[in-house]
Amino acid sequence: MLETIVLIYTLYAFMRIYISVMQIGYINTQKREKPVLMNAEKYLVAGNYAVAKEKVSLLEHFVDYLLFLWWVMAGFGWLDSMITVDGEITKAVLFLFGFNAVSYIIGLPFGLYQTFVIDEKFGFNKSTPKLFVIDEIKSIVMFLLLGGALYAALAWIIGSYETWWLWGFGLLFTVALLVNVLYPTLIAPIFNKFTPLEEGELKDAIVALMEKVGLHSDGIFVMDASTRDSRLNAYFGGLGKSKRVVLFDTLIAKLSKEELLTVLGHELGHFKHGDIWKNIALMAVLLFVSFFLLGNLPNELFLTMGVAPHAGAKIAMITLLLGVVSFVFTPVMSYVSRHNEYAADEFGSEMGGRENLVSALLKLITENKAFPKSHPLVIFFYYTHPPVLERLAELGFDAASHEIDLDTELPKDGIFAFMDDEPR
Repeated sequence: MLETIVLIYTLYAFMRIYISVMQIGYINTQKREKPVLMNAEKYLVAGNYAVAKEKVSLLEHFVDYLLFLWWVMAGFGWLDSMITVDGEITKAVLFLFGFNAVSYIIGLPFGLYQTFVIDEKFGFNKSTPKLFVIDEIKSIVMFLLLGGALYAALAWIIGSYETWWLWGFGLLFTVALLVNVLYPTLIAPIFNKFTPLEEGELKDAIVALMEKVGLHSDGIFVMDASTRDSRLNAYFGGLGKSKRVVLFDTLIAKLSKEELLTVLGHELGHFKHGDIWKNIALMAVLLFVSFFLLGNLPNELFLTMGVAPHAGAKIAMITLLLGVVSFVFTPVMSYVSRHNEYAADEFGSEMGGRENLVSALLKLITENKAFPKSHPLVIFFYYTHPPVLERLAELGFDAASHEIDLDTELPKDGIFAFMDDEPR
């Protein structure tokens, strides 16, 4: 059984590595071709940034594979020998803390390199080592408290029910829903400062936009994203009464009021179409299948790895193999998400004007240094949003016919002079 698991994981790791290699080669070729959506200098910088990030991902995939082999060949047995306490629940929690600590320590250099080398080089990082350490400490404390409680509950379920995988699925799905409810009001403010959007024309326009689709939120807030990163973004967070509109301060600084409203109109399209509930349903299916498959692994597998089939080992094994199951589901989930994004774009353009949505998208990709092209395999597996060139084409913007330099303000007249009256 162990040989089969290793073979499956090897194929999974090979696919991820292969996709990264293809992406690096593809972008290295494309970045030297005729630029689209930005001038030649920015196009090359965006391509270099994409390649730099992908090289880090490639190395991460390889290290993840080596770490997996170590865990199943020796790591589980080694860690189990280190945990000598009595009590199944306590032993399971400590085993899982140790399991996650090893993964965290090995993964930390990648996060540091991404933030303080790559993001710093390309002008994104606004964080400091002190702020980075503070954020990490907060994350660790939250994990010890919340993760410890969740692990203890899962360990109790495993020891109490023969069909523990079914009850475990129910617990994790419930926790996921609670996190969605609590994240905007309790979790996110631990890391960022959220200030209510000041009264004025922009707030009035956003409130009017939300009233059109019947969205009642907990408020409209500005997040101090610029303390850590210069990228632009906005989102609707939460479920039920905890829903709130969050605008990055970087977004407000770069987009006009009309562009902001079309971006929010896009997000409101997700609300109007019930996309969050579709995503929750897909997540439920993924979790159910994962727990069904991985929760019924034979005890002999654990004995072969040199560890008793206790609760901690079972949960750790699910954690190791969850990525494999997710990878199989990813193309389906990505396809559904891309379909939803097209519909949200259409809704946003109807709410705020397609010209403003096009203008906002052009600014977003330029400010975020998002290279507009990717290898088809990357799009097939990982793209939750359609490629920006396809999104713009759906909105009636032909990138091949326009060369835009976003160092200056986008033209407000004539962008669509060459287009049909209706978007394709």
